[in-house]
Amino acid sequence: MLNRILSNDFPRSLVLALVLAAVLLGLAFAPFLFPGVKALSVAAKILIFIVLVASFDLLLGYTGIVSFAHTMFFGIGAYGVAIASTALGPTWTALGTGVAVALGLSLLLSLVIGLFSLRVRAIFFAMITLAVAAAFQTLASQLSEITGGEDGLTFKLPALLSPGTVFREEPLLGVSLDGRLLTYYGLFVLTVVLMLALLRVVNSPFGRVLQAIRENEFRAEAIGYRVVVYRTTSAVLSALFATLAGAMLAIWLRYNGPDTSLSFEIMMDVLLIVVIGGMGTIYGSAIGAVIFVVAQSYLQDLLRLASEAAAAVPLLAALLSPDRWLLWLGLLFVLSVYYFPTGVVGRLRERALRQRPARA
Repeated sequence: MLNRILSNDFPRSLVLALVLAAVLLGLAFAPFLFPGVKALSVAAKILIFIVLVASFDLLLGYTGIVSFAHTMFFGIGAYGVAIASTALGPTWTALGTGVAVALGLSLLLSLVIGLFSLRVRAIFFAMITLAVAAAFQTLASQLSEITGGEDGLTFKLPALLSPGTVFREEPLLGVSLDGRLLTYYGLFVLTVVLMLALLRVVNSPFGRVLQAIRENEFRAEAIGYRVVVYRTTSAVLSALFATLAGAMLAIWLRYNGPDTSLSFEIMMDVLLIVVIGGMGTIYGSAIGAVIFVVAQSYLQDLLRLASEAAAAVPLLAALLSPDRWLLWLGLLFVLSVYYFPTGVVGRLRERALRQRPARA
């Protein structure tokens, strides 16, 4: 049964299995283990980034395609929900329509980009996707009548998902059972389902061909595989999963704007998370997202405490200032790349593989 659920893609490392179990249980019980608005928002952001990063890893890690248009599809999903909910009101029909239209648009755009661009060299394809993403962000900012421009769109969701909807008068373990909590668990279930779907994709015969293309595109084509078709299909699937991640973001925030879902900084964050977790490993997206989002969200708070503790040493206190959190985040990234060149998942699997002969 577990073989089918994980598509025979086991962690292959006891430490990795324990870490993944801790991540799964931590996210499942996050509202009760880490009460508070900020903690819940951080947990929701982790869920969204897990899907977004895993979808990008399907392109970069499994197919070997470098694309900078991934946040465009992320934004399409977010704008689809935001525009539909604004125009049609806080109904399930609006929510479904927004997601369906966003998926359709992403399917069309990714197909066009794939067919016209995947025949060129990797660096040229990366530049093309960067130009397309920049053009889409500019378009979203200028079409203020539809997208809200730079101010974005604030909208309402169906009453069942509203924070004002309370299912139980008394809190459970200090947590209010309301529409906000239901929304979080909806995102959690969707994340698990999408991750299992991606595991099935990459461990299928189709996924094996993608990895063969990544390793040697010319050899894969020489033995009869239509590389352009496989690469285009990979780009389309990646775009659709990213679109769903964008819809999840809009549903959680009940707001969307250019800087929220189309910013190039998000693309950089995704790249960092892929490297930290490990390219070519769907599990790496979960571990990388947890490490990066938690560090990004709480590093300033930790530096503030450290700066106050080192107040007697002015130079050290200045170095530990919360304003320098990006410096320390960059340092953490450099150290993670140095000590985990194949990512956390790759390093743990290599370590487990080295230990097996010794045990035997």
